[in-house]
Amino acid sequence: MNLPSPANPTPGVSAHDTLEQWEEFVRQRYDPNRKKEDFRNYETATPGVREFYRLNHSLMTRDFVLARKRKYLPLDKMRMGVWEAMEQLEALVDDSDPDTDLSQIDHNFQTAEACRRDGRPRWFILAGLVHDLGKVLCLLGEPQWAVVGDTFPVGCAWSDKIVFREFFDGNPDAQVPELQSRLGVYSERCGLDRVDMSWGHDEYIYHVMKPYLPEEALYILRYHSFYPCHKENGYQYLMNPHDERMFHWVKEFNQYDLYSKSNEKPDHTAIRPFYEDLVAEFLPAAVNW
Repeated sequence: MNLPSPANPTPGVSAHDTLEQWEEFVRQRYDPNRKKEDFRNYETATPGVREFYRLNHSLMTRDFVLARKRKYLPLDKMRMGVWEAMEQLEALVDDSDPDTDLSQIDHNFQTAEACRRDGRPRWFILAGLVHDLGKVLCLLGEPQWAVVGDTFPVGCAWSDKIVFREFFDGNPDAQVPELQSRLGVYSERCGLDRVDMSWGHDEYIYHVMKPYLPEEALYILRYHSFYPCHKENGYQYLMNPHDERMFHWVKEFNQYDLYSKSNEKPDHTAIRPFYEDLVAEFLPAAVNW
């Protein structure tokens, strides 16, 4: 299946550069060995990262999110399996140096293998394998700012826990009083399932995998980039007791997503048979995207 080339959100910045810079920024931001005073120091962020968040925060309106849900959540764009999706994502790193930069498949395998080494349940390992496959949105023409990055609720005031909070000043929703109160269009402890999250690969892969995976895995997929909540403890007032229980799994998963990356490429030939069996256990040969 041939997909269009990745959208380039910023002149002179490739899709690969944007993804790599963002992912490195996230790793640095949440490195548990960093000193506390360095934890929210963004002065050293690259221009590409700052531009990414400027675009994300100024353009991610509630109307944009609702429009993207209407466009993509019928899941009628294509049918393909997990392996084809991972291979398609190789297009995001065509310009990378294979000696220093890892592909999306390598990251997926590294995350899943770390889960596997720790004896995690099979559904948890599978969540590690597929958690970033929603990035195929880039290959459907979506700009990077609408695919990756920290996620957050839309429809209520933006938390100070969100990185580069100041860039929301340029968002049209900042001029809508209804959307700028603590609860906005929501109610106290309403539950995250009733909250519209910023659009991106998390929300998309959640819906793609919803018919097939257990709820714990689906929480991981849907909220693994919701750092203002699961790492910074923001937005607790929107969560109900069930969310709080399920977020145990989101927090457990985070260590494998962030800290499994290394320059050592996984041996695809050796490990792929295990993952072929794992995928076949939970998923059909092709799913709707």
